[in-house]
Amino acid sequence: MTTTQQMACDERDEFAAFLDGLTPEQWEHSTLCEGWRVRDVAVHTVSFDELGASALASRFLRGRLSTDRINAIGVADYADRSPAQIVAMIRSSEPTGLTGAFGGRVALTDGMIHQQDIRRPLGLPRAIDDERLCTALDFARFAPTILGAWRVRRTHLVATDLDWSYGKGDEVRGTGEALLMAMAGRRAALDDLDGPGKERLQRRI
Repeated sequence: MTTTQQMACDERDEFAAFLDGLTPEQWEHSTLCEGWRVRDVAVHTVSFDELGASALASRFLRGRLSTDRINAIGVADYADRSPAQIVAMIRSSEPTGLTGAFGGRVALTDGMIHQQDIRRPLGLPRAIDDERLCTALDFARFAPTILGAWRVRRTHLVATDLDWSYGKGDEVRGTGEALLMAMAGRRAALDDLDGPGKERLQRRI
């Protein structure tokens, strides 16, 4: 079995390869993250890697402990990076600091979700490695910034393309990718889900 840290590195390598093939126009395209372009989402995935403990605390204080403000500061700090520089930051970089937490699961799950934040609006789907996707689905349930288990409470999620399920209640069926994006609060994923629990889930996203 691949270690979760290696999974995170593999995910980043695939993300970098994908970004490397985008046109300048696509780098400026909107994403599922409101107000963020492709370049903003891409740099966000590694914007915490270079921060030591003191620099991380400083960013949290500058953001007044608001996740949205903290993330926006991180993106702004790298606003002068070119697409090629952003790709280089992502490619073959081992998650460290905050993104290296939980054995790299933070980087794996965050990077996977954000790659889909970019791919879905561009209409560029991909096949995600099953082991990586199951690991991200499991972690997304209780990841501090996602708390997917709270969002999908009283529903039973069933992946139609993986051996993965979670929860008790009315069933919600869909691909593992769509279930992950739903747990992350992406309404765009609802179109790819079905089942008696979909309406309940829709009210929480």
